Amino acid sequence: MIAFDKVSKQFKQRDGNVFKALDEISFTIKEGEFVSLLGPSGCGKSTVLNLIAGFDTGYSGSILVNGDTIKEPAPDRVVVFQEHGLFPWLTVLENVAFGLKQKGISKKERQELAMEQIRAVHLSKFADRYPNELSGGMKQRAAIARALIMDPQILLMDEPFAALDEQTRLVLHQELEDIWMRTGKTILFITHNIREAVMLSDRVLVMSTRPGTIKKEFAVQAARPRDSADPLLHHVETSIMECLADELEKVIKEEMDDDSYSLKKNTFSDRDFGGMGGGI
Repeated sequence: MIAFDKVSKQFKQRDGNVFKALDEISFTIKEGEFVSLLGPSGCGKSTVLNLIAGFDTGYSGSILVNGDTIKEPAPDRVVVFQEHGLFPWLTVLENVAFGLKQKGISKKERQELAMEQIRAVHLSKFADRYPNELSGGMKQRAAIARALIMDPQILLMDEPFAALDEQTRLVLHQELEDIWMRTGKTILFITHNIREAVMLSDRVLVMSTRPGTIKKEFAVQAARPRDSADPLLHHVETSIMECLADELEKVIKEEMDDDSYSLKKNTFSDRDFGGMGGGI
């Protein structure tokens, strides 16, 4: 389980001023849950993920994973980034097996284990290809396989599909849901995309604009595997968009330096969801 209790995080800026990224943020993620973190740009989503990963430990409050305080990165928590991070001089098989090589596992065993994960993400025909020979979606599949081979308890995903076209994203949504249902991993998924969050998650945590807090939680109780035509999903999407409207208005006012700007409710119509909320 992941537990945040009144966690605040500050950064010192180049001009000497202090920037508060998170303000007493509290939430829990149960073992085996798929939870998405959603909010305006700059609200602290990636900061939350970096704290859980152990990449950053300078904060106030309490962060526990399975009852233990996070002190540093550990193999029970693996991150999949927006950029795949594959080594260009290694094949898909070699990239996926790389972490096992660092553990000292024999070449034969690590290749067998790597092929199991490569088959799980439907890349078995491309195991001997180099990253420059793969599409963007294939590279992200390889990155997911590389993460899963380490058998982490928690998979942290920082906008892993943001750079992909919509059709490829839809395919990977289905594959990720299948992997999650099969493995029972705990997943924290960072995204700007409302539909993506709703399609994948058990719960969606919506963050306020900076300093980030948890503004509202939405449970997604639709049956799995998910059907994009399910009216329940559309209802949750609409509710999240309404929740985010005030936060988006704050961001736009700040960017435009115009406190009189008003975001009308009818700005967001049903047709906006065809774009999957990608502009948030």
